[in-house]
Parts: sequence; C-alpha cells; structure tokens
Amino acid sequence: MRISETSDVWWKTAVIYCLDVETFMDWNDDGVGDFQGAAERLDYLAELGVTCLWLMPFYPTADRDDGYDITDYYGVDPRFGTAGDFVELVHTARDRGMRVIVDLVVNHTSDRHPWFKASRSSTTSPYRDFYVWRDDEPPDTTKEVVFPDQETSIWEYDEKSAQWYLHRFYRCQPDLNITNPQVRDEIVKVLGYWLELGISGFRVDAVPFMLQTDGVDAAELERFPDPHEYLRSLRSFVGRRTGDGILLGEVNLPHKDQKTFFGGRDGDELTMQFDFIGMQNTYLALARQDARPLVRALQKRPATSRQSQWATFLRNHDELTLDKLSDAERQEVFAAFGPDPAMQLYGRGLRRRLPTMLEGDPRRIRMAYSLMFSLPGTPVLFYGEEIGMGENLDVEGRLAVRTPMQWSDQPNGGFSGARSSRLPRPMVDGAFGPEHVNVAQQRTDPSSLLEFIALLIRRYRESPELGWADFKVLDQPHRHVLAHESAWDDRRIVAVHNLSPESCIVPLHLEGCDRSAHLIDLLQSTQDTSIDDAGRCEVALDGYGYRWLRLGSHTSKRLA
Repeated sequence: MRISETSDVWWKTAVIYCLDVETFMDWNDDGVGDFQGAAERLDYLAELGVTCLWLMPFYPTADRDDGYDITDYYGVDPRFGTAGDFVELVHTARDRGMRVIVDLVVNHTSDRHPWFKASRSSTTSPYRDFYVWRDDEPPDTTKEVVFPDQETSIWEYDEKSAQWYLHRFYRCQPDLNITNPQVRDEIVKVLGYWLELGISGFRVDAVPFMLQTDGVDAAELERFPDPHEYLRSLRSFVGRRTGDGILLGEVNLPHKDQKTFFGGRDGDELTMQFDFIGMQNTYLALARQDARPLVRALQKRPATSRQSQWATFLRNHDELTLDKLSDAERQEVFAAFGPDPAMQLYGRGLRRRLPTMLEGDPRRIRMAYSLMFSLPGTPVLFYGEEIGMGENLDVEGRLAVRTPMQWSDQPNGGFSGARSSRLPRPMVDGAFGPEHVNVAQQRTDPSSLLEFIALLIRRYRESPELGWADFKVLDQPHRHVLAHESAWDDRRIVAVHNLSPESCIVPLHLEGCDRSAHLIDLLQSTQDTSIDDAGRCEVALDGYGYRWLRLGSHTSKRLA
C-alpha cells in the first residue's frame, strides 16, 4: 500500500496537539485566552510539525467543570470570541496544513442547559425523557461515582421534580438519555453543525458512559437494543458529511473491551482510541526501569484495521489515571512519581506533568518522548509538553496541569498582558515556571526540548510505517531495554530505548538481513550500524539512551 492510496486516512500519520483556548493565548489582554490568540500561534504549531488541533470545550458553559458542563451545543463561549472567530481559526489552520477536531461531550449536559431546565419543569415536558429519572430512592452507588472526592452517589434528588436524576459525573451534569431517539437525533444535528463549519471530526468524551443504559426501564431499552449500532451510525454520518472525518474516542477500558468500540473487522465504529493501557504501563516501566510491563501491554494490544488506529500519549488534559494497574503496581508509580498525597488524585491517578515526575532529567524526558513517538500509532501532545511545562499543585484537582501556556519570560509568561489576578488560573512557578521554561528561549536554542520534539515529529512524519505497521518486539537480553521493529511496504525501522541510567550494548538479530544492509540513525549524527551475514548487529545505548534506526542498503541515500 502506497501513501498516495491513503489520503482518506490522514489520521494514520497525524500529529495531534490538544489545547485549551482559555489557557493558550490571550490576544485582547482581558486575562482569558481566545480564538484570535490561538490563531496567532498557528504558525508556531505549524513549525513544530503539528497536523491536527484538538480543541477542548469552548462552548457556553456554567463553568463548574472547566467547560465540560455545556449549556449550548451550538454556540461559543463569548469570553473566547464569536462563531466567526472560530471559523477563522479553522480556516487559518487549514491554510497552515492543520485540521481541527473538537470535543463532543454528549454523555451529559449542564443542569443549566435549556433541555434540563425544561425537563425538570414538569413530568409532562417534551424534554422530560431527555434525561434519566427515577421515583424510588436509589440504592447505595458510592462505588460507581467517577469523582469520589466530590460525589457519593450517581443519583441526585431534584426537589422541583420530587425525583432523582442520573449523573455519572458531577451532580451539575445530568446524563442524557441515549435510549431516546430524539436525543440521538439532537446529537447528530450537533455533529452536522460543527462539521459544516469546517472541522475534521471529534474527540468523543466518555464513550462507554455515553452509550450506557443503566437506570433506564425495559420499555425504553427496546428503543435502543444495540448501542454499538448507534456508534456505527455516528461514524457513518461523519464519513458521509466529510469523507475523511474522525471520531477519536476516550475509552478507558481493558484492551479486549476497547476492541469492541473499534467495531467489526472493518473498523466501523470509533476511528481512533487512546491507548490508556499502554500509557499506564509506560509509567510502570519507567518507575521500575524495566521495559517488560510496557512490552506485555503492547503485545496484548489488539491489532487495528485500515480504518482504525491507536492514539499514543504520555499526558492528557485530565488526571493521569493509573486505574488499570493493580493496587501494588499503582503504589509503585505513586512512590516513584507522586509520593506526596497532594500529587495524587482520587487514589487512582496523578496530577503532575512528565518533566516534574522525572525531576527535570533531560535524558529521561527525551527518552520518554522518543519512545512514545516510535510506538506504532498516532501521537497526541498536550499543550506545553513540547517545552517541558510543569504543573501547579496549588491549583485544585485536575486543573493543576491546565495552567496558562508559557510563551516567554515576561509577566504572565507572555500569555496575557492582564493583571495576574485576572488569569483563568495561576501560572506555574519555580524551576518549571516561565522564567526558566518558555517558547521564546527554546526556539533559539538548538539543544532545547522544543527542538528535540520538532525533530521527533519530523522523523515520525517521514516514517509512515510508524502509523501503519504492526508492533514487533525484538529479542535482546536487557530487561531495561525495549527494542522493537516497525515494517510496512518497503520500509523498516528499528527503535531501541534504554529505561535505565546505565549504558549498555544491545545485540539484535534482524530477520532477512545480511551484510548488504545497514542501520541509519535518524535522530543522531553517528556512524551507520553494520549488520553481518547472519543478520546480527550491536546497538550502543547511553544511560536513558534512544535510537531510531532505518534499515537501508549500502546504495540507500541518507536522509539529510
């Protein structure tokens, strides 16, 4: 399969960058980020190599869950600008070769959404069945709450209705009733509206919860016998409207369960899913300085079809969840990267960014990102990762990692000219604050993390096998080393990563190779690695070292 045959699956080799408009760039100096500010920074993202922007919620909101409690699916928060500003951002991104996807949050609405206001106004309201209600007092559901520090039940009593309504998340976010065909029709209209404005798809929030039918009576369930059929219909709708639009799903389940959300053999449901299992085992491997947990997770990861893909990541906008590790494994990661309870969240995750967890060690940080980009799949970056931003633990909960972007060493990190008290949340301070970590300084430093991430993106984009190939672990004797191969069409890359501070020599056997071939280093200016007639070679690694090696013949032309 040649690249020219895959233009409709651009996401197979994309680089996705997640940003929060509110905290990315404030152009009018009112203290809040805006669409114009994001648009003014698109050249920076294009230079970095980003090909797809993922915008966190920018809709009108009651603002009790950082924008995820939506009051209008068809609007934009006036703090960020107008619908015209949004369209201009999408258009400008397209001009820079970047697509835009947006958050689709339809598991729940805000309790201030007009639908819910109408629903609770009367039991005979046409919107009553847009939500899930019950007459009898619910049982104890303490173990089912998503945010145990805030909620004790997934049901909330509404005095106005004298009934309980379902909310999987916060009580201010009542769950929509997906079994209601009118709700499903409304969701499709929402998709259609934003697709008409030029976006290329959606990051779908909390997919399993969105399709869950708990609390719905038997009669209503008959209207919705197969949740996955509805997911297939959404994928089909996006495809019909755009030809190449995507659904990137948040499905934090074991791999075997995630597989069902890709759909059948043809991959006809979610286009992509975040590999939560791979991410969590990456941190376990880093904590142990032992690659085997990650190897096991990746080897068990289901293969994807031509129409589906895994998304790889080290940090997202939420808690860094470790819920799929065992209790003992989770405690290992806590001990290594978040020993202070203030660094932890809900007893299952961390609210820190990678550089602070790795104590700012540039070797280890670079090795971790090299590893992420080398794994088959589509890499996703969270804003600020490319410069090594830290978190602010003085900020409550999950918001600790959603601090303003650090553009320079100027006041407010160059994010805004407003008083610091008007910012959406405080800047990071200390060693990871903007005085020491910012874009302006790193753009002029060829040895900076920013330049290294740009190099990784460049090499990833030049290596389509990383988006298309299957994952194959190469045998070698070091438990702290991960050596793997990605082969697709006539291309072949070997990646070797050392999770230990100790240097080592890694012997490898490359099937089908002899002395007519050699390995070309894609990340460093080193001598090519020779291969003997039996296909054997040796790769030298420094402590926390990493190598991307392209298999070439002695007549191959080296990439400059």
